[in-house]
Order: sequence, then C-alpha cells, then structure tokens
Amino acid sequence: MDQLLSEPPSCIQEAGTWCQQIWQLTGNEWLAGSANWLIAKPFTILVIAVIAFTVRLFIRRLIDRMTRTPEDDGKDKTRTPALLKPLKEKAPDLVGPGILERRRQRARTIGSVLKSITTVVVYTIAVVLILGELGINLAPILASAGIVGVAVGFGAQNLVRDFLSGIFMMLEDQYGVGDVVDVGEAIGTVEAVGLRITTLRDLNGTVWYVRNGEVLRVGNFSQGFAVGVVDIPVAYDADLDRATRMLQEVLATSAEREDLAPDILEPPTVLGVESVTPEAVLLRLTVKVRPGKQWAIQRALRADAMAAFERAGFQPPLKRLFQSGGGTGA
Repeated sequence: MDQLLSEPPSCIQEAGTWCQQIWQLTGNEWLAGSANWLIAKPFTILVIAVIAFTVRLFIRRLIDRMTRTPEDDGKDKTRTPALLKPLKEKAPDLVGPGILERRRQRARTIGSVLKSITTVVVYTIAVVLILGELGINLAPILASAGIVGVAVGFGAQNLVRDFLSGIFMMLEDQYGVGDVVDVGEAIGTVEAVGLRITTLRDLNGTVWYVRNGEVLRVGNFSQGFAVGVVDIPVAYDADLDRATRMLQEVLATSAEREDLAPDILEPPTVLGVESVTPEAVLLRLTVKVRPGKQWAIQRALRADAMAAFERAGFQPPLKRLFQSGGGTGA
C-alpha cells in the first residue's frame, strides 16, 4: 500500500506539461500533481486578464484619438473629428463656436458610448473565459443573468428608451448645440445634448430639460436654410400696385446692406396680397436666409419697409381707421 502511495503521478509522463516540468525541478509528487491548479490555471487567468486590460486600453485610446477635437491638439479648428467623418452632418452652414461645440459634444458623447460598450464586451468575454478555466458551469449563471436582465429591462425601460433615443439622435445628427428646435413641449436654443437629457433655453430664458425618450418629433429651425416671412399691412385705400413696386425696391436695397447681405441666400420675393383683415390688407414677402437668421432678417426688412412706406405717404391702417372714425364721430 505504501508503495502505491509513493508512486509518482501519471501526468509526469506527458511531455511538455507543467506536471512534468515541476517534477523534474522539485521531485515533489504533490507539487507535480497540483501544478495545473497552482501554476497553469493562475498563469492562464493572469494572461487573460492582462490581454483583456490591454485590448480595452488600446481600443479606448483609439476612440479618444478619433474623438479628438481641434482645441485638444491645436490644429485647424474647422477640422471634423475622425469619428464624425463617416456620419452625416446636417449643419454645414454653421460656423464659429457654435459648430465647434456641436461637434465636440457629439463626438465625445458617441465616444463615451463606444468606450462603455468596449468595456462591457471585453470584460464580459474575459470573465467567461476565466470562469471556464476554473471549471465553473456557466449555464446557470447565464440563465440567472438573463432573468436579471429581463427584470432590469422592464423596471428601467424608460431609462433604456432615453438612452437608445439619445444614441440614434446623435448618430443621425437630428439637432445639436446652437440649433433652435421645437420638441413639442418646449421651443428654444439647444445648450447641451446628452444621451438621456437635452437642455433647451427658450426666448424667456427658461431652461428646459427634455428626456430624449419623450421626444416624438423635432422641428429644427437651424438646418440647411430658413425662410423669413414678413407681412406688411397697408390701408384699404392704398395703391397696391405702387405699394408692391415700392416694396420690391426697398427689399432689393435692404438685401445689399453689409449687415444683412452675408445671411441672405436669395433675393427677397414679394408674393403680393396674402390676406384681408378688418383692419388692413397684408402684403407678404419671403426671403431665403442662413439657418437661425430668419428672425433678425424679418425684423430688419419689416423696419425698412415700414419706414419706406411712411416716407412715401402710406398711412398706417389703424391711423387711417382712427381718422376716419374720428371724422364721423365729429
């Protein structure tokens, strides 16, 4: 019996194994028989962990480089981050700090998502491999994880919907920092865009925090081009043909102003009589302008047109109505 117990383990006959190498180095039967658990498996687990950490670090560094913004490296500030080049950008006409901040937030948000996905995928694969090395049955663990995932999904479905909506919104560039948007509950300028929340500031200065998952439709006033619409009221007894000709002349002059010309894409067009109200006849004009500039252009053209009408002797409709009513009352 003692002779059987003293026999060396059979694994020492397997060439190239840790068991054989430990037996040759130490001659210890217990160490040779336990070499797989004491050396081989810990070494394999360590290699898996190091490879997982290295792969994760490399991919995150690559994502950081692809999301690097102009202010980070001091290069051309009009350069688009490499991560955004394959994606369509819907605000090519924006210039200055607006477009830079828009690109910065979009690139960093998408980069943050990619880095999170990388961490989860790499470490999940590493944990599965390590558990396999330890001989643990993964089937019950995966089944339990699936049940927990379903439960968490039902409990946090609104949060998941917000994040998914934010991801697709970023990829499609539906809106960004500096855009004026209508999201249904609020209309204002986008100040910040996140995966869960979009921050707007309306004309009254109120800050709105809108959950991305609750946005069913978005009206963007800042993409491509905008159209300014101006209605000019004239009195009933005004010469409409003369008023229309004068309005065309005034608009042609206004479109050449130094402060307006860079933002006007096409010459203003007088459409004619738009509507007739109890107070006046409305003449409508339209002008194609750079996105986000329609309100300033509308105010300027309205002011120029009303001043020109006053110089030409066209009386305001309400003044004519008041004078007419006053004369009758007398």
